[in-house]
Amino acid sequence: MLGEGPTYDPHTGTAWWFDIIGRKLFEYVLATNDITVHDLPVMGSVLARIDDDRQVIATETGLHLRHRATGEMELVTPIEADNAVTRSNDGRVHKSGALWVGTMGRNAEKDAGAIYHVARGKVTTLFPDITIPNAICFSPDGAIAYYTDTVTARLMRVTIDPATALPTGTPEVFYDHRGDAGGLDGAICDQDGSIWNARWSAGCVDGYSPGGKRFVSLKLPAGQTTCPAFVGEAADRLLVTSAREGLSDEALATDPEAGSTFLLDHPVKGRFEPDYIL
Repeated sequence: MLGEGPTYDPHTGTAWWFDIIGRKLFEYVLATNDITVHDLPVMGSVLARIDDDRQVIATETGLHLRHRATGEMELVTPIEADNAVTRSNDGRVHKSGALWVGTMGRNAEKDAGAIYHVARGKVTTLFPDITIPNAICFSPDGAIAYYTDTVTARLMRVTIDPATALPTGTPEVFYDHRGDAGGLDGAICDQDGSIWNARWSAGCVDGYSPGGKRFVSLKLPAGQTTCPAFVGEAADRLLVTSAREGLSDEALATDPEAGSTFLLDHPVKGRFEPDYIL
């Protein structure tokens, strides 16, 4: 229903992603083409590796520790756990081991969410009054963070401390998407500092140079593309999630692959995601 949060574990050659609304976690082994679907007790949207045995998952109540062998989950860092209006959405781990994660209203209520910095259990509010947090990613040197509130149609850039992932500057507009089709959704940043952003309702993944110029738009066979991830032994392929949420029967008839997850063989110079430090 709402594919989101793809990531890749190079230690096992496994891609992971979520159906947020369906409360499911997908586990896909690229080498064997095997897929396992895990039911979750809560809505999840972001996964990061801690070590060989453990993962952290951002959920509607905060960060859960997940044990890979059993699937057992335990809440370790509450985030808006007492707020029934919100759930987690986009997020990504910085090379320091800290996590940026966003929350939003379950029905995209205006300004209901925020973007948080989480480091070793300490939660710091970075940007409050966010409606739909997306496009969280970091430059290769860890000195720049990108993010958007999708409803504003502006991709933001802010300088951060490479050692902590805490902002050191004031956010500024990196790319003004106003007037373009679709909405800015999930993003990743490659070895060269280029940003790869999924464009909701436009059925594509766009590449932006570090200077803020869109240099390519890769079409996909589903309209509501949500987020890309670098996958493969060399992180040189793109895995892209999509959604069926909000589509009528008539719309689905013209967009039958909505909600599918795709492997895109456009050459990219990707990077593997850092581990989260608990």
